Amino acid sequence: MLWLALHCPPQAAPDAAAAPPPEASITPALACWAGRYTPRVNLAPDALRLDIGASLRLFGGLPALLQQVRDDLAAMALPAHVAVAATPLAALWLARAGDGTVCPDLAATRAALAGVPLAALRLAPPLARRIEGFGLRRLGDVLALPRASLGARLGKPFVIDLARALGELPDPQTCFAFPERFEQALELPAPVEAAPVLLFAARRLVAALAGWLAARNGAVRALDCLIEHGHGHVTALPLAFSAPVHDAARIERVLKESLDALHLPAPALALRLCAPETVAREAGSLVLFDGAGQRQEALAELMDRLAARLGAPAVQGLACHADHRPEHASRAHPAAPAAAPPTLPRPLWLLDPPEALRESRGRPQRAGPLRLAAGPERIESGWWDGADARRDYFIAIDGAGRWLWIFRDPRPPGGWFLHGVFA
Repeated sequence: MLWLALHCPPQAAPDAAAAPPPEASITPALACWAGRYTPRVNLAPDALRLDIGASLRLFGGLPALLQQVRDDLAAMALPAHVAVAATPLAALWLARAGDGTVCPDLAATRAALAGVPLAALRLAPPLARRIEGFGLRRLGDVLALPRASLGARLGKPFVIDLARALGELPDPQTCFAFPERFEQALELPAPVEAAPVLLFAARRLVAALAGWLAARNGAVRALDCLIEHGHGHVTALPLAFSAPVHDAARIERVLKESLDALHLPAPALALRLCAPETVAREAGSLVLFDGAGQRQEALAELMDRLAARLGAPAVQGLACHADHRPEHASRAHPAAPAAAPPTLPRPLWLLDPPEALRESRGRPQRAGPLRLAAGPERIESGWWDGADARRDYFIAIDGAGRWLWIFRDPRPPGGWFLHGVFA
């Protein structure tokens, strides 16, 4: 097992009374963000702990994963200490002690713990004063003492914590329960009068949404961004996507277009991002040449950004319409990536020529009566080349369970015919 701890130290403020508490930055929204790395997230009062052992290969190894974490924190403007250790408690203590300690195994973890100041353990004040009275300053000083006497001097709970941090005892963690519905809010540090400025604060909510979607393997087609002005006044900013999305960068670009076109009626005090519903994320596969897929995704994003900037009614597409009259053969519709036209079932094998079937009381027969499972589907064509065809096709099942494609000719002399067999 390998654990990553993220500790947000308290930020200094000119007015000590205005300084936020140590846990001010550790919120459920941040735990949702961590879901992009692992579904096993522990939300502590002053830190997050992520079980990243099973995620290393997905992100290309530990250095690549750590770099991605730091990039995310920088994008969210979130100062944090990051540490990696073989046990969750060791990772927490190391993150509280400072930034950047990486212990890829248990041996390195035990060695690094020796330099951790005892203040990073956040001990109860009576125990901290007792240890300070012994002249102990670092965890290495404690570990150098006989383990048998520690329990009598410092208490059994402290000894158990030491054993858990060193990997000598199991340390099960309670995992964060990702909410069934995403709705997270962020209070702004100061009133904001220009809508585009809100994008900086919204990045944390978008990152939380992307992590939540990753943990649930989901995607969204629409979002509601609510800008709160106080006294119950809210500006609603709906975001719509032409195809399900889960990528934070794409969501952020569409949000930017919407904010750039928005005029705030009053200063903004808080932001709220809601996902009214989600859809399952489509599984993708990597291919050597995926130009068509990339072009389709780029087109979908372009349409989303244009709709966000200009309004959905201003972005229209054209689609074929099943009408032979030229003036009705196409229709305008809300822009969306072209979908494959629906296809009706067709058999793998066709008979040439079609086999005539017996008929009993108007029902087709072939070694017994045939049961009609679907149809009719009218196919009428060829009148211009002398091979005029007018047929009503059905899918039928015979007594042996075979699926057949049959048709009835509505023109005299009529009759039923077998035209194909489904594999």
